[in-house]
Amino acid sequence: MAATRSLLRSPILKSPLRSLSTSAAATSNHNNHQSRHQPNTFLNSWNPPKDPKEAEAKLLQLRRQYAKKMKEVRKEYIQEMELQRLEKQRRDDARRESIRIAHEERKAAKAATKKAKAAEREAAEAEFRKTLLKERTEKLEYWRMKEKKIEEKKKDKNELVRRQSSMWVRWSGLSRGLILCGGQWGLSYLNLSQESHLSMPKQK
Repeated sequence: MAATRSLLRSPILKSPLRSLSTSAAATSNHNNHQSRHQPNTFLNSWNPPKDPKEAEAKLLQLRRQYAKKMKEVRKEYIQEMELQRLEKQRRDDARRESIRIAHEERKAAKAATKKAKAAEREAAEAEFRKTLLKERTEKLEYWRMKEKKIEEKKKDKNELVRRQSSMWVRWSGLSRGLILCGGQWGLSYLNLSQESHLSMPKQK
C-alpha cells in the first residue's frame, strides 16, 4: 500500500500527466490561433530545386517575402495594439468621466440638500423670532392694559372717596344746621307756652 502511494507520488508518473495537460493547452491555443488567423502561405511552400544557385535565389526571395510579410504583420499588430490601447483609453476616460459626473452630481445634490436645510433652518428661526416678538408684544400690551385698568380703578376709588367726603361734609353741615334750628324752635315753643299759660284767666 505504501509502495503504491510512493509510486503515485513519484515524478516519473507525474511527468506524463504534465505532458498531457501541456499538449492539451497547446492544442487549444493552436485551435484558437487557427480560428482567429488565416493560414500562412509560406508554410509547406518550399520545393527544393535541383540547381543550388536556383535554390539559393529562391530561398533569398522567400526570405525577402517573409521579411516583407512579417513587416506587414508587425505593422498590423502595432496598429491593432494602438487601436486596443485607444479603445481602452476611451473606456477608461469614459469611466473616469462617468465617475466625475456622478461625483459632481452627488456633490451638487449634497450642496442642494445643505442649502435647502439652511433655508428651512433660517425660515424656522425667522418664524421663531416672529412668534417671540408677537408674544412679547402681546405681553407688553397685556401689562399696559393691566396698568391702565389699575390706574382707572385708582381714579374711580379716589373719585368715590372724594364724593363720599363731600357728601359727608354736606351731611355734617346739614346736621349741624338742623340741630341749631331745632334748638331755636324748642326755645320759641317754650316761650310761647309760657306766655299762653300766663295769659289764661284763673278759674274761681
